[in-house]
Amino acid sequence: MITPLHEGLVGITTLDPELTARMLRELFALPIPDKSKGTQVSCDLSECVPAVYRADAALLYGDDPKEARLGVIAEVQLEQDETKRLSWLAYIANLRARDKCPVCLVVICPKRRTAEWASLPIETGHPGLTLTPLVIGPDNTPVITDVAEAVGNIGLAAISAITQSKHPEIETILATLTEALNSLDPDVARRYAEYVTVALTGNAQKEMERLMATETYRYQGEYAQSLLAKGEVKSLLIFLEARGIALSDSDRERITTCGDMARLELWMRRAAQVSTAEEVFA
Repeated sequence: MITPLHEGLVGITTLDPELTARMLRELFALPIPDKSKGTQVSCDLSECVPAVYRADAALLYGDDPKEARLGVIAEVQLEQDETKRLSWLAYIANLRARDKCPVCLVVICPKRRTAEWASLPIETGHPGLTLTPLVIGPDNTPVITDVAEAVGNIGLAAISAITQSKHPEIETILATLTEALNSLDPDVARRYAEYVTVALTGNAQKEMERLMATETYRYQGEYAQSLLAKGEVKSLLIFLEARGIALSDSDRERITTCGDMARLELWMRRAAQVSTAEEVFA
């Protein structure tokens, strides 16, 4: 089942492949060159076999055909699922065949028990062929409370904020992350903040929302505006339905993808006075 936690972790992993590479080099010493460009590639790994195999994310490092490349499959695992241990080897084999490069599997597990399960060797039955997933979990993600350290590895700091969400110093961890995000492009920082916020739960999520509401940094103001816009979109859709104004799929998409508060407010005022979608958007 897709959950906010699942989507948040996938989003953090794929948002900036080069920042993710820093995390992978630090945690697992993966041979990803420092200057290697990373790209997100199709996570549909069904091309080579009739069955459907779809990973959560797939990254490819190295765009120069003359240099070594490395594929990374990222899986988010919230609970134990034995069917995954049967398909993970297929993910590796299919991406390796498709992109003609070595491939490794990284499994992100916010829960310690799930991480322990995911890290168990998978015996394939073939002599000498045993798959041991690389697992990111509470036991191997550091508690990052130093801003300089977080700036140096934003991907790890973001993942750590989630895997360490039950840590006694979670407020300091989140404050460190929000300050470190200011070192990034505001749009990228905002998206990291969104992914972390939706992935957290309970008191940790409330603290992250409180920090983001302070608007100390530019990206926090943009984050706050994005939340306001989402609320305005929801209100507009409810109001249009209550007024009996029919919307086509394109009309609905036009509203849900609008991040301009002034335009949304204009449409809301018009919706109170007209009877058709065409008049709302006129």
